[in-house]
This record gives sequence, structure tokens and C-alpha cells, in this order.
Amino acid sequence: MASASKYRGTGFTLLELLVVIAIVAIATAGVSLALRDTSAAALEREAQRLAALFESARAQSRASGIAVTWHTTPDGFRFDGLPADALPQRWVLSGIAVRGTNTVRLGPEPIIGAQTVELTVAALPSELQTVGSQPPDLPVVRVATDGLRPFAVKTPGQP
Repeated sequence: MASASKYRGTGFTLLELLVVIAIVAIATAGVSLALRDTSAAALEREAQRLAALFESARAQSRASGIAVTWHTTPDGFRFDGLPADALPQRWVLSGIAVRGTNTVRLGPEPIIGAQTVELTVAALPSELQTVGSQPPDLPVVRVATDGLRPFAVKTPGQP
């Protein structure tokens, strides 16, 4: 009987193991939700990328003195006035759509006038769609300039 009491305090109880497993499960769920990539976040990254491409094309246009115009195409976009391989011509995220204006003049003048491009997703990913429910509003992000300042990403509520 003395040997049974000798080992009694050296292990974990079932309750202690269950508490640890519950804590690990909650932490894992929190991390997975924090790392989940929403379509709005991906659209915002795509808009940031487009703003940087606009500024690069604008700088190249001013340096060369050649007018550069951005146009959308069925499979992406293109920069007229630059060599074909000077800048990327496809969206990173599939399903990007441009609402409204699909042409932007980027130079060579230092003041180009106010311009705005609205990006949205053409369709929601299948995991965000629910059967028999009203589809949620698609996210919209604007890439805009007043003609003097660089292109910046703005959500529709921002001036």
C-alpha cells in the first residue's frame, strides 16, 4: 500500500489535462481567425499595389517625357506608353473588377488632374456565400489622387 501513495502526486489528473487541451484549442481557434484572409483585406492589398504601380508609371512618364495611360483589359490591365515588360499587367488576386473609369492618364505633366479608380471583387469566394441568403455587399476600395499628391488607397467613406 505504501507504493500506491508514493506515485499518487507525480502525475497529472484528468481534469488538469482537459483544461490544458481546452486552452490550446481556444488559442488555436483565435490564431486561425486572426490569420484568416478576408476578401476586403486582399482587395486592399491589391489597391495598394495598384497605387504603387501608378506612381512608378507616373515617374517613368515624367522621366521619359512620354505620355503613359493605364487601361483595363479582360485579363488584367496595361500601361500604354511603357515597354510591355516595364510593369506587371495582371492582378495578383483573381476576380478583381474595376467600377466606373477604366482609363487613367499618368503623365508626363507633373499635374495630372484628379483621378479615381474603384476596385471591387467580381464575385465572392465560395466560402463566403451561403445558400438561400441575400449576398452581402461587395467591398469597394478607391485608388485616387488630386493630381498633385501621390495615388492613395481610400475606402468609400473617406474624402
